[in-house]
Amino acid sequence: MTALPPALRPWAAQLSLFPEDLALHLGPYVARLSAALGTLRPRGEAEGGEPQGYDGLSRRGPFERLLVSEWLWALEAPEELVRRAAFGELAFLKPAFRAPQGARRTVVLLDVGPDQLGLPRIAHLVLLIVLARRAEAVGAAFTWGALQSDPARATWTGLEVHSLLAWLGARSPEPASARHLSAWREALELRHAPGDAWLVGAPRLARLEGAEGLSRVEVVEPMEPGAHRLAVDVRPSARAPRSVVLELPPPDDCLRLLRNPFGPGHRSPPAYPRKVDRRIIGFSFSGDGRRVLLFSADGGVEGMAVPHSPRATVPKPRRVQVPSGQRVVAAGWRSSGGLLVLARHQHEYVMHGLVRTPEGFRKARYQALDDSQRPDPPPGALPLPLMSWVDPRGQEHLWLKDGRGRLFSLARPKEEGTSALFVEEEQASAMAEVHSRLVCVLPPEGGEPGQAVISRLKMLGEEPARLTPLNARRGEAFFGYSPSSAHPDAGLLAVRDQDLDWRLFLDTGVSVILMPEAYRVVGVVQPPAPAPPGLVALDPDQRTFRLFSRQSPQALTVANAPVVQAAASHGQQVFGWLTDAGEFVLWDLMEKTVLYRAFPAAAS
Repeated sequence: MTALPPALRPWAAQLSLFPEDLALHLGPYVARLSAALGTLRPRGEAEGGEPQGYDGLSRRGPFERLLVSEWLWALEAPEELVRRAAFGELAFLKPAFRAPQGARRTVVLLDVGPDQLGLPRIAHLVLLIVLARRAEAVGAAFTWGALQSDPARATWTGLEVHSLLAWLGARSPEPASARHLSAWREALELRHAPGDAWLVGAPRLARLEGAEGLSRVEVVEPMEPGAHRLAVDVRPSARAPRSVVLELPPPDDCLRLLRNPFGPGHRSPPAYPRKVDRRIIGFSFSGDGRRVLLFSADGGVEGMAVPHSPRATVPKPRRVQVPSGQRVVAAGWRSSGGLLVLARHQHEYVMHGLVRTPEGFRKARYQALDDSQRPDPPPGALPLPLMSWVDPRGQEHLWLKDGRGRLFSLARPKEEGTSALFVEEEQASAMAEVHSRLVCVLPPEGGEPGQAVISRLKMLGEEPARLTPLNARRGEAFFGYSPSSAHPDAGLLAVRDQDLDWRLFLDTGVSVILMPEAYRVVGVVQPPAPAPPGLVALDPDQRTFRLFSRQSPQALTVANAPVVQAAASHGQQVFGWLTDAGEFVLWDLMEKTVLYRAFPAAAS
């Protein structure tokens, strides 16, 4: 973001998440609250630590550290030495201490109850920007969450669009209580040494049991006719409090900040031309939905991070090109291990990428039990989705789903020789990573006695197998992303029940959506609040995407050419498509704009 004034450049990374006009509105508030909060000072002499030489000069200290040149006053003018000592003008060596920076962190807990709904949350948003940058400046970790939320499911690190949207959508009718605070203190181990931990909310938070030793930021909206400001009191645990009054922006901008601060109002992202031999012929989202796998015409596989905003710099994708004589069978991305590509070489399968075991990472080769249990996609088909999960013992488990719906499991790699590749389930309609666990949907088995007549959700890697019934009788399924109101085990999940009926499984029950004929469902999504979740479908014109939910259908966007492939991410509010002209697009549902676009360059 080049339009920021020089005074706001320290927060450029955080402010770049927002459209330029809102970033300029937030900038003055960021600067004022940053001055009130102060810096996160490095551990000093009072905190001990291992001595590490000297770090500059100080006006205070014992005479053992008095600068050598100052002793000349004792020889030449003793009275001047006494005067300089009395007025604090002597120079002392300032000691430095080695402090374990990796152990430092800033924790922020924000009240999302009735006391802080509305305008106070604008101050919360500014505080998150300031405290995130403050922690980053000294290499400290930054952890935050909504006080009334479950720490196991709503603890965020760093600032990203999806986490901020999840927080904006987190509202509770219940005021913050000691029970909420106790759960967070236990989950984040804040009981004995809270460190740089902040409570953000109304002044009543100071009276909660367990608030002792925590720094606080009290946000109050004055109850005065025509008042359009917030009073913010910063109360660090070890420093004097400071007060700031924030004069708020115009009401329309306040509404944008509270509903969707990442909406339109910015320039389009750049388009990326690709060489003819590397044009994109297909794509899929990774197991966690945070990466997109691109399959190019030359047989290469790329793993690219999904940009968090149209203004973000797109990093160079990770690429794997299998050797001549091998054919890519499946590909996936691991959040802690990078790109995995399974390729067939003669009668064996070779894994490009090391597989994790309790003894360390190993190369892996696999062998099918017989030719009927080979997962190879037919000629011209895209590589299969490959997903990974690491159990508590440090063993990585791998699964893939072939074009016939069979779910394959890849056995633990051996030190020598090949491992087995075998069918675990004869039918699986969808697979995804949800809450750091892999799950899949098993369609109905048929009408024979003892067979399931409805779909089931299976947790992969658990023994004995855990199956959750899903009251849907067709089984075709899509996993999606929703910051709230999702199924506790499956996240946002849509399963086909009848020819035109789909069922959305939510935390509050099941929502039935009727899909018109000739529309092709490509995913399930959660649009910006207060709209309910729904299905994204491709219009019969093969170019228009529409959202079907409990409300009236609405058009989302229109592709530049007929669409040959489309899919929605289950890790963020993004979906993508590929046209018959080779144009690949990622679309952001929150900002209603293009996140990324690539197209084949003209042949020279």
